[in-house]
Amino acid sequence: MVNLTNLWFLLIGVLFTGFIFLEGFDFGVGILLPFVAKGDEQRQIAIGTIGPVWDGNEVWLLTAGGAMFAAFPYWYATMFSGFYLALFVVLASLIVRGVTFEFRNKSDSRFWRDNWDTALSISSLISAILFPVAFANLIGGTPLEIANGKLEYVGGFFDLLTPFTLIAGLYGCIFIAFHGAVYLSVKSSGTVETNSIAIGKKLGLFALVACVLFIGTAYLSLKDTSVLSGLFLAGSGIILAAAYFLFRSGKIKLTLLLNFLVIALTMTALFTGLFPNAMVSSLGSANNLTLADAASSVYTLKVMSVIALTLLPFILAYQYWTFRVFKARMTLKDVKY
Repeated sequence: MVNLTNLWFLLIGVLFTGFIFLEGFDFGVGILLPFVAKGDEQRQIAIGTIGPVWDGNEVWLLTAGGAMFAAFPYWYATMFSGFYLALFVVLASLIVRGVTFEFRNKSDSRFWRDNWDTALSISSLISAILFPVAFANLIGGTPLEIANGKLEYVGGFFDLLTPFTLIAGLYGCIFIAFHGAVYLSVKSSGTVETNSIAIGKKLGLFALVACVLFIGTAYLSLKDTSVLSGLFLAGSGIILAAAYFLFRSGKIKLTLLLNFLVIALTMTALFTGLFPNAMVSSLGSANNLTLADAASSVYTLKVMSVIALTLLPFILAYQYWTFRVFKARMTLKDVKY
């Protein structure tokens, strides 16, 4: 019989992996906007590469959060209460990003458009840093303690900022920027494409160095994780090195595929290292939040499984159709004013 608790832990990992891959290149495009696109026409091309798909990509985060809330309500409550301020900043940045896509073309004023473009870049940068920091905190350990018969977060905002989590944020941000450069190299044209390839070659090297630093820090900081988790993380570094060299050799579409494998292996390392916990306590393993303690009832998980199996094929088909429809490169003639 399938263990539904473990199944939903796996599915949440898959949903977050899809979100990081798809929304990751959206964040990357936003971060790189001032560097790859100098004039308004070039910026229109860069933004146009993600304009038709960014909102669909963000649904993966909403689905992952909803699945966590329904399948593991105690995990959801503990994480969102402990990470409240950080997640509020993430939410604000996601809202600002969404608004920029709708508002920047409401006026021809250069001042108006430049400010919305700046807002897009800053909000994308914030998200690209804070998401890796949040994931690193899950496995790196946060101050969780049993108080009044309940497991509660007993730290503050700055307890979330450790050398391990900060390096995770640095690596995640640089990789996401590289991911965005690869995507722009596939989807844009003209000067934007040329600039994206040039900056992508530099970012790929920086991402590789940051990855080595992150893996080394993880090895020193995470003593209780499994060997299998370490192997997955090391594998992600090897794949990233291959992606970098392939990008330099001009095999850009294959690089995008390898970037997905980097993300998938990194997230597999995270969830493998977490299992059978949902969150690790820095105050001793007795305070860890386990999946068994965090999970909903078996009946709830059964109902969720039926719904997921029914709707998931339609969601995946729609996502595939969207990318098929908008598969062409964005050119100057496609720009909207």
